[in-house]
Amino acid sequence: MTTTTKAPRPERVVHYVLGAGFLVMLALSLPGHMTYDSLAQLREGRLGVHATWGPVVYAAILGFFDHLAPGPGLYVTASGALLYGSLMSLTDLRPRVSWWAVAAAGLLVLAPALLIYQGIVWKDVLFANLAVAAFVQQARLARDWDGAGPHPWGRLLAIMLMLALAAQVRQNGIVAGLVAAGALGWTVRARGGRAIAAWGLGGFVAVLVAGALISWLATPPKSPEAAPPKTGLRIVQTYDIVGMVKLEPTLQLKQIAAFSESSAQMVQTRGARLYSPERIDYLKVDDEFSYVLDTIPNEVISRQWFELLKSHPLTYLKVRFADFYWVFLTPKIDSCLPFAVGVDAPAGLAAEMKAPLGLDPVDQYLVNYASWLLDTPVFSHAAYFLIAVGAAGLLLWRRDPQDVPIAAMALAGIAFTGTFAIISIACDYRYLYFLDLSALAAAFYVSLDPSRSGAGQGAAE
Repeated sequence: MTTTTKAPRPERVVHYVLGAGFLVMLALSLPGHMTYDSLAQLREGRLGVHATWGPVVYAAILGFFDHLAPGPGLYVTASGALLYGSLMSLTDLRPRVSWWAVAAAGLLVLAPALLIYQGIVWKDVLFANLAVAAFVQQARLARDWDGAGPHPWGRLLAIMLMLALAAQVRQNGIVAGLVAAGALGWTVRARGGRAIAAWGLGGFVAVLVAGALISWLATPPKSPEAAPPKTGLRIVQTYDIVGMVKLEPTLQLKQIAAFSESSAQMVQTRGARLYSPERIDYLKVDDEFSYVLDTIPNEVISRQWFELLKSHPLTYLKVRFADFYWVFLTPKIDSCLPFAVGVDAPAGLAAEMKAPLGLDPVDQYLVNYASWLLDTPVFSHAAYFLIAVGAAGLLLWRRDPQDVPIAAMALAGIAFTGTFAIISIACDYRYLYFLDLSALAAAFYVSLDPSRSGAGQGAAE
């Protein structure tokens, strides 16, 4: 008598691979890799203050998990679970799963974007995880929209809340909410133009309102520390002004000169020498120049920026192109902080937060692993851009109901990248992490069922 053993289904093996990858990531990363930004916002969340110009919602999220279990370990676990769980749930969207997906899952969990980045306490990582999770749930919503049962309002609410949180964690992440609203309008296209406009616009407004409410609730009622004097907008405008002077030394800084002739002269001379499209930090190397910049009022900087933009638009575009070139193509990857492991922060802050500085042996292993891949497409936003375009194109061609929100996720990554043509101030690799992650998630979804058609129905729940 012979017995037959039922072969495991590919979707089950995919879940095993992703689950193992999640556990390995935690084993290699906990309690979490941290830089100055990480510790500063963890401190804000722990003390209930707002002392930096980082997003108050992200600090509140870190503080929430820190109160449950001191340190970032629980936060890293929850954030990672959101992403890995979302990737696992993609198998439910297809009527069949290919064995190709097993290989794709193996490559996915070994990619630094998951293996290392998911352990870093950065707002960029949480934003990307929330956005990917929201689009995955939107794909499930699109698949079930015209079913016989009632609309899954709970899922729609969860999508809106995740997108609202994402936009508050990373402010220019609101473009993900805008793209998701467009995908929601597409889902109801059979009901006509009014329905498309109502659901699309309504969804986007819901994200905006929910985001504003979340921000209000997360803002500490009072802070013993002074609010930061500089805003993100001022920083970008200052960087643009100095960059334009660097490119065109004869530019007259009339608004700054009206406030202080010596300040205008210093921007035109010393500032122009310090400027680099690589990052704004070089302007801070000279303490005297940095002090002079800080003494110029916000409104003066703003008026000067608008005046230069109006009178020299081509110069502005050239400066912005150079800045975007650095953040998108990272021509000197080692200068663009491609990853972070261990704890790298000022000693005083690290001691206050009881975070041991430096690398342990496991951290060093991760450094070696990532370093082998630095000059490969694995650390290339341009490569992920092409993957995103390809995956979105294939899905929009196949166009099963659940395909379009996944394509929208890849397109949202591209749109998010485009915002840095306006706001980029450094080439830090993490800024475009959402592009990389959305491209990987979309490509993984394609690998689940790379057929031309999935019978147009999707999988049953």
